[in-house]
Amino acid sequence: MNATKMPPSPQNEPVGLHLHAMDNLRFIRETMERSTSFTAVPGWGTVAMGGIAFLGALLAWLAPNPFWWLAAWVAAACLAVTIGALTMAWKARQVNESLFAGAGRRFTLGMIPPIAAGFVLTLVFLKLGHFDLMPGTWLILYGAAIVTGGAFSVRLVPVMGFCFMLLGALAFAAPTAWLDLMMTAGFGVVHIVFGIIIARRYGG
Repeated sequence: MNATKMPPSPQNEPVGLHLHAMDNLRFIRETMERSTSFTAVPGWGTVAMGGIAFLGALLAWLAPNPFWWLAAWVAAACLAVTIGALTMAWKARQVNESLFAGAGRRFTLGMIPPIAAGFVLTLVFLKLGHFDLMPGTWLILYGAAIVTGGAFSVRLVPVMGFCFMLLGALAFAAPTAWLDLMMTAGFGVVHIVFGIIIARRYGG
């Protein structure tokens, strides 16, 4: 006599379906997090950007007039941005991410408007001779760029941006003699501190 096949227990079936559904939801959530977070922010590249800021501060301090002061900081910014872009591209390749698609594209596009606004305002202040307004503006708008771009990156990146914005607000209230120190604290110290943390937590 053939043994009859017992039907699945109705008590165990809902439990199995529930566990299967939870596994699917966990997989979907992790996939969405990976697709919406840009993790190729360079740790040691950010540290190098901070080092360039110290060099820019030294050249600005030695500048004989405001125009040479501006040239020193602009040259330092261009070099720092170049280093940041190259190291970011290198890290993106290492972690198999793209700068021009998905979260990388949103990260990049999020930074452009504040940076463009900073460029325009720098030209306006140069025309008006308001060199003293440049440091606060640079710090705030650079911080805003990091916050908006960092919304698509790891949580530490927007925190770094808010630090820049805070220093920028303080720079507007600081004496003129402190402005180079404020920029050194932001573009130098903040970059180095957060760059080291990013490198240790998320790789170089």
